[in-house]
Order: sequence, then structure tokens, then C-alpha cells
Amino acid sequence: MSEILKAIEAEELRANAPEFCVGDTVKVYGKIKEGTRERIQIFEGTVLKIQGGSNRTTFTVRKASGGIGVEKTWPLHSPNVERVEVIRRGKVRRAKLNYLRDRVGKKAKVKELVK
Repeated sequence: MSEILKAIEAEELRANAPEFCVGDTVKVYGKIKEGTRERIQIFEGTVLKIQGGSNRTTFTVRKASGGIGVEKTWPLHSPNVERVEVIRRGKVRRAKLNYLRDRVGKKAKVKELVK
């Protein structure tokens, strides 16, 4: 990659990037803009995947809302993500948890990592 692109991407990286892994249950504090007003909305769920690199890194979070699975994908270094708070660590053996999409109820849970 070009040195110019690397320099531009390095400027956009967030200094206090959150530390979390696939399988963790997280709260994402996302900024929502409605007209001229801006507020923060919390989205809590399990991290299904983290992909990309550098300032292009994105992560996908899934939760069940009213019996229906809802997924959202955020850029990790976006100014629209206020912060990411880890609620509990998950014990997983895969990099992407796509199999959770087919499961409902207790089967859709990820075991907690005990240290």
C-alpha cells in the first residue's frame, strides 16, 4: 500500500480503541442523529465477527429483540461509536460465530470465559 494512504489511515485511528473479542457480550454506545438533535443509543449483544484491519476494522453485534434476531455492524474507529463496554467474556473456538444465527433461546448462548 502507498505510504500516503498509510499516513492518512494512521491519522484516523482511534487512540483508545476498545479491547474485545469474538463471543464477548458488549454494550455499544452509538450516536444517533435525529434532525438537529443528537443522542446516544445502547445496543447490547454478542460479537459475531471482527473483520478488516487498520481504520477499516468493523465488528458485528447480534441480539434478540422481541424474538427476532437483530444484527448491526459498526466501524471500530468511527466517531459515531461513543464507546464499547464489555459485559462478559465469551469462550469460543472460532473467529466468526455465524452458526448462532440459526439458533434460538438457550442454544444461542455463548459460554462465559472463566479466568
